[in-house]
Amino acid sequence: MDLNWLRDFECLARTLNFTRAAEERNITQSAFSRRIKALESWVGLPLVNRATYPIQITDAGRQFLPVALGAISQLAETRQSIRDANGAGDGFVRISVLHTISANYLANRIENMQQEISSLRTRVISDSLSSCCELLVEGAVDIMLCYYHHAVSPRIDDAGFSRKNLLTDHLIPVAAADRVRSHAWHLSATDGPPIPYLAYEQSSFLGMVVDSTVGQTPMNVETIYVDSLVETIKRRLLQGGGFAWMPETAIATELAQGALVPIGDEAWRAQLTIAALANPANFAPQARALWDRL
Repeated sequence: MDLNWLRDFECLARTLNFTRAAEERNITQSAFSRRIKALESWVGLPLVNRATYPIQITDAGRQFLPVALGAISQLAETRQSIRDANGAGDGFVRISVLHTISANYLANRIENMQQEISSLRTRVISDSLSSCCELLVEGAVDIMLCYYHHAVSPRIDDAGFSRKNLLTDHLIPVAAADRVRSHAWHLSATDGPPIPYLAYEQSSFLGMVVDSTVGQTPMNVETIYVDSLVETIKRRLLQGGGFAWMPETAIATELAQGALVPIGDEAWRAQLTIAALANPANFAPQARALWDRL
C-alpha cells in the first residue's frame, strides 16, 4: 500500500475525471491510471466504473472512500502530534525540494546563508514534485523549492502561498564530448544509426518538460535507459552511454570543462525557473530569516 494511492483516489472521487485528477496530482494520466489500478488490486474490487461518462465511483469505492480519507487525515494528525510531543521540528526550517534542485542549487545556497545566520538549522526533504507539494499544503514543511515551466507547472493554489523566483535554469540535450566527436551526434540529423537516449520517466516533472519541448518533432534516437534521477543519468552521460536532457545547473562544471557538449540548437532547449513557495504568515523567526535571504 502506498499513501499516494489513497490521495489519488480521493482526488479522482472528487473530480470524477482522470485527466483533471492526474493534472492536480502532478503526474501523467497513464501513471495516475496505473496507481488507481494498483489500489483496486490491493482492495480486491473495482473502485471506479470506467464505462460511464463521467466516470462513477462503484459501491465498493463509495464504501472505501471514507476509510481512505480517514487514514490520510489520521496519519497527518499523528505525524504532527508526534512532532509536537518530541519537538522534532524545533528550531529547524523544514524544506521540501526536488532531488536535482537540492543537489545542484539548495545545498550551496544554504551553506552560504549559514555564514550569514550562524544559528540556522535546516531539515531538507528531497522527493518527487507531488510529494513536495503535499508536504507544503499539509503544513509539514515551511518552504518548497521546485521548477516552473510554461507548459508543466505544479498544480498548487498560488493564491494561498507566496512565490519567489530564484533562478532561471535551462534543460539542454547533451552528450559526452568524445562520443559527439566520434559519432557526429546531433538531434537535427535524420540519417545514420540512432543516438542512444537516456530518458526520464514520463511521469516525472523533467520527463513531462522534455515531452512538451520535443512535441511531435521526429528524432533519430533509441531509448536505452529510463530513470527519474538526474544524478543517475548524469553518471551514464559522463561514461559515454548516450545523450540526455540535463538541467544546466547540474552540468555547469562539465560544460565549462568541455566534458559534456550540447547536441541540439536553441529549439531543443527548455527554460525552467527555480522557485520557492511558502506561507510566510506561519513562519517562525528562523524560517522568516531564511525566506528573506532566498
